Amino acid sequence: MRDVVAELRSLERFLRIKPLYFDLESMEFVWLDTRLIPFEEVYRRTREYRRVAEAIKGMEIRGAPAIGVSAAFGLALAALESKSSSVEALIEDLEVARRVLASTRPTAFNLFWALDRVMRRAYEEASRGGVDRVVNSVLEEALKIYVEDIKTNVEIGRVGSKLVEDGQAILTHCNTGALATAGFGTALGVVRYAWYEGKRVRVITTETRPLLQGARLNVWELRKEGIPVKLIVDSAVALTLLEGMADLVLVGADRIILTGHTANKIGTLQVALAAKHAGKPFYVVAPTSTIQRSWDPREIVIEVRSSEEVRTVMGKTYLTLEDVDVYNPSFDVTPPELITAFITEVGVVERPFEKNIPLALSSPRH
Repeated sequence: MRDVVAELRSLERFLRIKPLYFDLESMEFVWLDTRLIPFEEVYRRTREYRRVAEAIKGMEIRGAPAIGVSAAFGLALAALESKSSSVEALIEDLEVARRVLASTRPTAFNLFWALDRVMRRAYEEASRGGVDRVVNSVLEEALKIYVEDIKTNVEIGRVGSKLVEDGQAILTHCNTGALATAGFGTALGVVRYAWYEGKRVRVITTETRPLLQGARLNVWELRKEGIPVKLIVDSAVALTLLEGMADLVLVGADRIILTGHTANKIGTLQVALAAKHAGKPFYVVAPTSTIQRSWDPREIVIEVRSSEEVRTVMGKTYLTLEDVDVYNPSFDVTPPELITAFITEVGVVERPFEKNIPLALSSPRH
């Protein structure tokens, strides 16, 4: 545990925005409620894993890497909450917590990856020692996932920055910055790293309806960094690219499979089609923990969310008739033929994806 905490402290310089963390003094999980950004910065705290599940499902915490880290900490809270006096009963409590947390957001693969990783550690330690050992190991594994996410995102930024030239404009869709991760970002992490290197980059962000992650979160993050940002409506993407206002596209991912099919925020497919038509590079930026070892796009579950998200602005003001029928998928799937390359912590993964994505997963650095 001590080594993990020391490594975390060495990464603090990259956490200019700290969206979530585990308070080791109070033994509470803490997160910035992204529903309130950019108008309020409110941190929530809890010692209950069900509250973490509620925060993930209710979009207080969002973004695949952030969801994965938070779920790991949710299991740590479940271990700390458990009153079990035997290892067997503790494992049963953790399995209940795993099911609750897994039911929150079906598309984000990092969620399941993190839960499986923590539970593997719990089972390993259960065969070696008592209750206290298992509880400590679950918390330690969650902290490792947190630290690794920050390190991974910084490395993704370093790798991706090589593809960004001084003076370029980058178009992005949805929030993929610090607020979507443990603290540095994926696609916006590339922008952030390039900016730190002194490159005069600028960002064009979509508003990202219906929850406005671009208009609210991207604008807030980029303003904090001093990075120039222009906001456009989602339907202006094609015109923006065709007019040459953006040089390349960077987006994140909630799930990638071995073929290269990528699930990301609804509207990403339209951005990819527009980029292809305009002849602009379209990069998907994500950690390898987002990659599902599957060859079948039909295994990607698309989450359909509440109709009220579309009928209203953030659940407050109605934009249309209150009873109008609504279809509100939260994600779509971009096929590999529209993707230029994947930017990951183990390098840039180029075509053919069905060969190179598995190679990336077997990289010595992975």
